[in-house]
Amino acid sequence: MSKSNDSFGKTLFVVIGLCLVCSIIVSSAAVALKPMQVANAKLDRQKYILQAAGYETTDPTDITQLYNRFIEARVVNLETGEYVEGIDADYYDQRKAAREFPTSSVPENDVAKVKRYANNALVYLVKDGQGVVSNVILPVHGAGLWSTMYAFVALESDLNTIKSMVYYEQKETAGLGSEVQNPEWQAKFVGKKLFDEQGEFVFKVSKVPSIAQGPHGVDALSGATLTANGVQNSLQFWLSEEAFGPYLEKVRQGGLG
Repeated sequence: MSKSNDSFGKTLFVVIGLCLVCSIIVSSAAVALKPMQVANAKLDRQKYILQAAGYETTDPTDITQLYNRFIEARVVNLETGEYVEGIDADYYDQRKAAREFPTSSVPENDVAKVKRYANNALVYLVKDGQGVVSNVILPVHGAGLWSTMYAFVALESDLNTIKSMVYYEQKETAGLGSEVQNPEWQAKFVGKKLFDEQGEFVFKVSKVPSIAQGPHGVDALSGATLTANGVQNSLQFWLSEEAFGPYLEKVRQGGLG
């Protein structure tokens, strides 16, 4: 008859063995699936960029073809407003750069509550059928009520008129703050102006009809004041001199082309 401690030892050995085998299987699966996850994330991001550019499609082949034909991703140094050579925009991870101290900064006026932001940022140039750049898409983000909200804002060639506003990632309250992703609400941004004649940022997300219906305003989300404030603050920060301001000034001087 086997001793009880021998039985326990064998049981423990089997449990540990099973744990090791399961760990190896899970780790192997994670490694094997990683390229597919990265590819799907890239495809999803391209879909929303194309949506901001005015192209609506969900077919993976169409997304890739349209993106390669009409979109050019570039990396911009936010301090100088100059394009950064030597960084492949298709593989640049702006969120990762924002988390690392050597490649990020702390905002002086953090109205969007980003805490840290990357020194180099992505921009997306939208080309027409002849290859002429007609619009620029800027990635923006900022705090809402519960989450960081991520969006693409497309600007017309005057760099003042909003062509489109596309929120693609958020975790706000369902039915309230989550309405930032409602196409009907996003459509209200089309044609709105961000700056006044003196170049000052004057855009407002407001419940006041005279402001919301004016050229520089959009109607606030009902029951989601803090989320709506987050939308405005995100635009205010990313279009300021701390962020895309120097780049937009460079483009104004030299044109989108």
